[in-house]
Amino acid sequence: MGDLKTRFDAAAADSKTLSTDPGNDVKLKMYGLFKQASAGDASGSRPGFTDIVGRAKHAAWAALKGMSSEDAMQQYIDMVESLKRA
Repeated sequence: MGDLKTRFDAAAADSKTLSTDPGNDVKLKMYGLFKQASAGDASGSRPGFTDIVGRAKHAAWAALKGMSSEDAMQQYIDMVESLKRA
């Protein structure tokens, strides 16, 4: 787990320096994976109707309910690595 966490932290740092914008859909998927990896299943109430961005983020995270932290970390790492190569 220690090595996975180290690679996850490195991928999170790398995600901030991507040369191209991956687009909103990819960013939402990355957000969901990051939150699932770091906080577990989605918690709290869904943001209100007027908070469009907050609702989209919450939905992306909630869609991953039940995924293990380790799986979310690995998928996040894989996604960042593929974006770095793009």
